[in-house]
Amino acid sequence: MDTQTVTVFFALLAGLAQAVVVFAVVLALAARTGRLRQIRERVVASVGPQALALATLVALVCTAGSLYLSEVAGFPPCKLCWYQRIAMYPLVIVLGLAAWRKDYSVGRYVVPLCGIGGVISVYHIMVERMPALEGGACDPTNPCSIIWVQHLGYMTIPTMALSGFALITTLCLTARAWQQTAGGQL
Repeated sequence: MDTQTVTVFFALLAGLAQAVVVFAVVLALAARTGRLRQIRERVVASVGPQALALATLVALVCTAGSLYLSEVAGFPPCKLCWYQRIAMYPLVIVLGLAAWRKDYSVGRYVVPLCGIGGVISVYHIMVERMPALEGGACDPTNPCSIIWVQHLGYMTIPTMALSGFALITTLCLTARAWQQTAGGQL
């Protein structure tokens, strides 16, 4: 497969991640008013037991994707990409161990790490759109404002990373909600 095909695939996965996160947020907000509470409970009951394994898979795909882009496609990671990687890579191990041990409280460690990675991703997206924000913090020979990949009109590498962080957070919160229900007590 060529780089274009692989990056389109990753962009589509990120778009799917965004759709799932938006669905989860809308469902959570609507369930607070009582209208969709039963649907939310069914979704939590069906996804909750597998949520940590799914979060591990998301972190693994994000990690593999970033390694593909730098090691196979030849896109050198900038400083902000490295910081996002620092937030993402440990999640594979932490979430994998939590899924194996059925530790549904792992979100208290994972969600802050995803938050940090997400904030860096948002800043990186802003730097891509407004290079003046870079302010000399990045390497002049490999600036953070370079857009190596862009699909669907907005999907760049930091946008894909942000999508991964958001989906992992959503899955950890779903796992926690499942554990707190009567059906999820271990």
